[in-house]
Amino acid sequence: MNGYRQSTSPVSENRPIVKRMNIRMTFIAVCVSSLLFAGTLAAQKQQPPAPGTPRPFTLPEVVGYSLPNGTEVRLVQYGNIPKVSVQLVVQTGNVDETAEQVWLADLVGDLMQQGTTTRSAQDIALAAARMGGSLDIGVGVNQVTIGGDVLSEFAGDMVGLVGDVATSPAFPAAELPRLKNDMLRQLSIARSQPQQLAVEKFRQVIYPEHGYGRVFPTEAAINGYTLEQARDFYNSNFGGARSTLYVVGRFDDAAVRQAAQNAFGSWRRGSDPSKVAVTPKSERAVYLIDRPGAVQSTILMGVPVITPADDDYLPLLVTNTLLGGYFSSRVTANIREAKGYTYSPFSQISSRLGSSYYAQQADVTTAVTGESLKEIFYEIDRLQKEPPSAPELQAVKNYLSGTFVLQNSSRGGIINQLAFLDLHGLSEDYLRTYVQRVNALTPADIQRMASEYVDTGNMTIVVVGDRATILDQITPYGRVIQ
Repeated sequence: MNGYRQSTSPVSENRPIVKRMNIRMTFIAVCVSSLLFAGTLAAQKQQPPAPGTPRPFTLPEVVGYSLPNGTEVRLVQYGNIPKVSVQLVVQTGNVDETAEQVWLADLVGDLMQQGTTTRSAQDIALAAARMGGSLDIGVGVNQVTIGGDVLSEFAGDMVGLVGDVATSPAFPAAELPRLKNDMLRQLSIARSQPQQLAVEKFRQVIYPEHGYGRVFPTEAAINGYTLEQARDFYNSNFGGARSTLYVVGRFDDAAVRQAAQNAFGSWRRGSDPSKVAVTPKSERAVYLIDRPGAVQSTILMGVPVITPADDDYLPLLVTNTLLGGYFSSRVTANIREAKGYTYSPFSQISSRLGSSYYAQQADVTTAVTGESLKEIFYEIDRLQKEPPSAPELQAVKNYLSGTFVLQNSSRGGIINQLAFLDLHGLSEDYLRTYVQRVNALTPADIQRMASEYVDTGNMTIVVVGDRATILDQITPYGRVIQ
């Protein structure tokens, strides 16, 4: 205002001062308002928008029929992209191995990809590439998968290629030594990883003397495998009676049906799927695997639970997610966020035909191995005693509802879910009502699941770490078995 005092007229002195003061005050007010508004916006940006109402999962129409040899066919017209997924799922795998045949199913899968009676491995790869895709074989505990994604115009051709690989493997003798050496390298790598050692011991305890409990072979077993053993395994476990062909995407229905008939119609029926009888076991004990000098301890703890065929299975999945199954879970918030004991703990309900188990895993700093066990048990016990709050449970529901729809909004996701249903004998209603059933659960339901199924009194605990440092820490949590 010093410059304004140069005027001598009262009028000329006062009016410009008032006007300029008004301008300046207005400017200040605008600035303050802008800052307040910006602050309000910033505060609003810090708050994520409220989630919308979970959308139900809509399963596209599944058209199914059977070939005379028992091969099942599932056709699903889905999506707008001109691509199609073709997958043959054979109900066999590691579960059909004997105690002397661990990984023999994997070797059979590797050999099948090396050529058929009419095509070399290179021919198979080039044929799939010309269709805009590739052909892969996966071997699991209960299922072997053969197939891949290609452009829609080649749907029938891909069915034919999958059929050739599945029904007419050549088992070339020249490839056997290379494949066995690859398996030996894989075995060596796996046995150097504490997480893999923990899984092996955990499965051995939960599934004694059973295929589910046999994770790794010996080097001698791999070296001893022969082509005759591979062929015998294939002949005993592959055939129409165990197989389902899934075709999902955009495709010519008539062409695919004809291709399925041509590819699989004359395949032998083979044996029915093997009957899986399993009685898992568990008791409160700590199995210690010494890893001298380890700066981390790998913890794997769990207990057998119900199978997907049980009505409580889905509520138990929700309970697992809340406990340790996603990033905002209680165990993660406790031993990762609050205490910094570990980087990425997680839990799961791991299912196979006829059996499932709950398992919590964490790689923790050696010095806090015992404290980590204490906090994991604390979170389980807390959920058994007190139901979660409604907002906490709603966050889990929103997460599971959203991820379920997203995961199954693809050709591969639909095939995975249909194969899951077929393996466990579930109806399509399991998928159609998944979101609704998740969102109908109450906090009391979750507390009941934790109390009824997450049995800490019989929990098997495996710890891989430096025995000299952690033995005293783990002793309070059960009989230590070394």
